[in-house]
Amino acid sequence: MPDDSQLHPLPVMHHPLAFDMIDAVLHAPQMNPGAYNHFALAPMSGALGAEITGIDLGDLSDAAMAEIERALTNHLVLAFRGQDLAPADQIAFARRLGPVEPWPYAKPMDGFPELTELISGPVDINNFGGSWHTDSSTFDQPPAYTTLYCVSCPPVGGDTSWANQYLAWETLSPEMREALRGMRLLHSVARSFGDHSRSKGSADVTTTPVSVPPEHEDLENLHPVARTHPVTGRTALYVNAGFSSNFEGRSETESRPLMAALMAHGATPEFTCRLRWQPGTLVVWDNRCTVHYAHNDYRGQPRVMRRAVVTGERPF
Repeated sequence: MPDDSQLHPLPVMHHPLAFDMIDAVLHAPQMNPGAYNHFALAPMSGALGAEITGIDLGDLSDAAMAEIERALTNHLVLAFRGQDLAPADQIAFARRLGPVEPWPYAKPMDGFPELTELISGPVDINNFGGSWHTDSSTFDQPPAYTTLYCVSCPPVGGDTSWANQYLAWETLSPEMREALRGMRLLHSVARSFGDHSRSKGSADVTTTPVSVPPEHEDLENLHPVARTHPVTGRTALYVNAGFSSNFEGRSETESRPLMAALMAHGATPEFTCRLRWQPGTLVVWDNRCTVHYAHNDYRGQPRVMRRAVVTGERPF
């Protein structure tokens, strides 16, 4: 860690773009998605995301899987409608993308250690994922992909939004990008879980108890603010409200103004897409270049999701 004499003043976002009019943005594949032989694809917004129909994820050829991977690289978030996936089917699909790892902060689904059931009950107040974040950025190797399957959901509410962090990076000023290159940000479990009050599993938090195992209580990792995607080579902003604690060599108090401005910028509406869940929808997204947000607007209504995450690489 650099000493104080090596630290330059943190850059200042005088006009955070999230609060001002921004120039028009477009993620090129959204308007020109290309042709696919094994499914139909419909882009969800000009920024990212595509809905896919006409394919059974429980019965995929290698050629169909290759097209899915190409679509995921292009669109960052894929929603597969009309699926009927048993737990084993979801795990098998996730494994086509890479090694699947258990999530250590909740009890796994009985008989399927790779799956976590995320259950919101009728008396819950809080929800899972209710801040803009990328999954488990506290890990040394955060997940590359997340797969989330809807078992049941409210008739209205409980949507999820994603934001394209390539666009977030590219719309920063050249001066800001130059200042941020080479900077690292600490991602901390303590920042996310605080005093671990969520680990109590009380009904006024979430129906699914969340707890931090002792070996993770002090887990933290430094990752670059400007992250290079290992497949596309593009740079994405890698800052999120769920886990980001402070810039390397800086206190949280010193770091907070710039972090807050970058987080707000990353969630600019023009960078986003929003999905309305239906039972039988599976979504897979790339955690290396997106952040996501679970909308908490369905109090009193049950919601049951199954999640499996695919191991990634150390950010660079």
